[in-house]
Amino acid sequence: MNLKKWFFLFWSSMAVGAIVCVVTGAVMQWADPEFGFLGFKAVGFNALMMAMVGLMIGAFSQMGFFAYMTLNYIALSVFGKKYLWNALQGYTTVFAAVGLGYILYEKALNNWFFWVLPLCLLIVSGLVARFKVQQTNKTALVPTMFLMVVVTFIEAWPAIKGDTNVSAIIFMIVPLFACNAYQIMMMHRLLKKETTGSSAIAAKPVV
Repeated sequence: MNLKKWFFLFWSSMAVGAIVCVVTGAVMQWADPEFGFLGFKAVGFNALMMAMVGLMIGAFSQMGFFAYMTLNYIALSVFGKKYLWNALQGYTTVFAAVGLGYILYEKALNNWFFWVLPLCLLIVSGLVARFKVQQTNKTALVPTMFLMVVVTFIEAWPAIKGDTNVSAIIFMIVPLFACNAYQIMMMHRLLKKETTGSSAIAAKPVV
């Protein structure tokens, strides 16, 4: 990963975050006219403000993405056997999904959100992982699921654990998920890995 490729991934991820934030905010305001952002209910949907927040979310997402790249490299060196690291990632992915549901249930936001959000996160993460596997190889399945579920969960922690509502959590987690999905699907292209070679996040020499 040279500087030019990293810079492209950086600004394009921020752009994805901005676009998804604006679209998500527009849909949420259409569904709920009372939905507002940073107190702008009176003036309606503030697309510019949401786009700026999306830019920050995109940058934050990339920090989490490269933190995982570093963790993946170190873990593969420590465990030695790839299947051990994959087993740990698989267990952590399931644990994070259950933990997310428990936290939302404990917050008592409503009667359905605590199980719908984790289930949707797992299903859509599975779709991303499937596309990743199709474009690389089977070894990308578990790492991609870990990134899309666990890393997204950690990045969205301020909205999940804070004094927030369902709308705030959705507004935070959707662009984070989109940015992570974009980055993982772009990584093997930027690194110019062959589809028969190692996955861009499952291979050891990823930087």
